[in-house]
Amino acid sequence: MAPMQLHWDIFCRVIDNYGDIGVCWRLARQLANEHGKEVRLWLDDLNSLQPLCPDVNVLLAEQLCQGVKIFHWTANTAVDRVAEVIIEGFACELPHAYQHAMAQVTPQPTWINLDYLTAESWAESCHGMASPHPSLPLVKYFFFPGFSPASGGLLRERNLLAERDQLMAGIDRNDALDISLFCYGSAPVGKLLDVLTDSDTEIRLHVAPGKPLAAVIAHLGGDAPWQCGHLSVLPFDFLPQDNFDRLLWRCDINFIRGEDSFVRAQWAGQPFVWQIYPQEEEAHLVKLSAFLGCYTQGLSTAATNAAVNLFKAWNSATDLRQAWSDFLLARPEIIKHNRRWATQLANNPDLTNALVKFCEAKV
Repeated sequence: MAPMQLHWDIFCRVIDNYGDIGVCWRLARQLANEHGKEVRLWLDDLNSLQPLCPDVNVLLAEQLCQGVKIFHWTANTAVDRVAEVIIEGFACELPHAYQHAMAQVTPQPTWINLDYLTAESWAESCHGMASPHPSLPLVKYFFFPGFSPASGGLLRERNLLAERDQLMAGIDRNDALDISLFCYGSAPVGKLLDVLTDSDTEIRLHVAPGKPLAAVIAHLGGDAPWQCGHLSVLPFDFLPQDNFDRLLWRCDINFIRGEDSFVRAQWAGQPFVWQIYPQEEEAHLVKLSAFLGCYTQGLSTAATNAAVNLFKAWNSATDLRQAWSDFLLARPEIIKHNRRWATQLANNPDLTNALVKFCEAKV
């Protein structure tokens, strides 16, 4: 391999528990293991990475894990060298000393701000845009993940879909529904439990730890597991990322949140319901509508309405019972659509590959 842009530094500040680090950790692993890059991940909260990667020792300031060098990023952290490519995860500000060191390097390193995922049209026009530093001879480029060829694409490991299909081929389906639940504390979990309890079909609800399980306990009381009519409520321990992906593959419907699990639910090819991260003045609902506008293309009017209404009910706690009933009726069509949707997305370059090519073109 040519030594061009061999060294990459990724900086990540944990804001949303697992969303930011979830994306940055997947990116770091893929750069190291599929592209042969020497990757250093600078992270301010090792405790958030440890559940995603149990091999991580939260007490170490520096360690090597799954091919990635992980550094605990603190206010006093000294960086000994500047990488050829620097990824600023989700607009986290790079250390000032590091920025000044970047300005002294020749040739100039490639500096990328990896932004949040959105289907809004403005993101495509901003993708790849250059932004000169106000006082240093540096340029930062904005890189937007997305759902079309005009965007930066989505994180997808090289053999992900083949591994999914191999696992799914060995699963025997029955009439019971397996549903995963991973959500924020604002989700109407109690209303969902009431609706599922009234089901005539056997349902196994697999509940993630943290806020989802806390919401279930608050509504049902007592100790897990719970049996409510035909509904079995089954908590699971925190899963490393690869194991969580496989849970999504095996489940018939996935309630997911944020960005990382949102993308992984789409690669699963199963029906899913997304809770978007709440923002002030309900700005997140604009982002939700933008996604639904592109995702539902190709669905019948009835299935489109069913998907849109359940997504909106889950994000605004409106009539969840009717929305759920309509979604189940449309589920056979949505299953076929989601497989096509995953295949369509996979025809676009994956984010890591697109990022490598983008940076190589800046040399």
